[in-house]
Amino acid sequence: MEKSVRTVYAPFESEKIIEKSRFLTYSAHVESEEEARAFVAEIRSKHSLATHVCYAFIADKTGNLQRFSDDGEPQGTAGVPILEVLKAKKLCESAVAVVRYFGGIKLGAGGLVRAYSSSAAENLDGADIRVLEMCRELFLRVDYTGVDSVQKYLSTHTCTYLSTDYGENVCFKIAVKKAEADGFCSALVDYMQGRIKIESGEEYYSPFKEEI
Repeated sequence: MEKSVRTVYAPFESEKIIEKSRFLTYSAHVESEEEARAFVAEIRSKHSLATHVCYAFIADKTGNLQRFSDDGEPQGTAGVPILEVLKAKKLCESAVAVVRYFGGIKLGAGGLVRAYSSSAAENLDGADIRVLEMCRELFLRVDYTGVDSVQKYLSTHTCTYLSTDYGENVCFKIAVKKAEADGFCSALVDYMQGRIKIESGEEYYSPFKEEI
């Protein structure tokens, strides 16, 4: 069964000042190395006068496609600490770039590690994190007398409403988590006392808010 994946869902930015240096941190959802590098390039163009633009990303769902850059900071003081934060938070398909405007006070190697780590961690703490789970589309076909019952069932169960087609019958198109699909269908058939036809459609990853 496909595993669920934690990821940054929407772009997020944050800022902090450390010893007069300004650190601006950006995070975003990326689905390939090309997307990740385009994200970094956009940040660079936005901050062309910055002293450093350090980054790290994990651009696949398995956690294997990892890249990072210190961008002129002492080796191991920026890119790796940012990457370690991504890994600690178990994030995939996510990128973080930390922009530094030097304020005149050197931080030392340890200070730089703490600065880049904390900048990344605080940004991701504020970001919209979602869980990507494999979903299955379902087509629910009922006659018009069963519409209210289906709508009531859908409103009280976890699913994503996609569309409704009104023809000779009514067809609801929804998506449910693949792991829950069989149980969802069986319970719905029982609820409708067999007065419903269910067909399976495509399967794909879809984002869900984390259950607390």
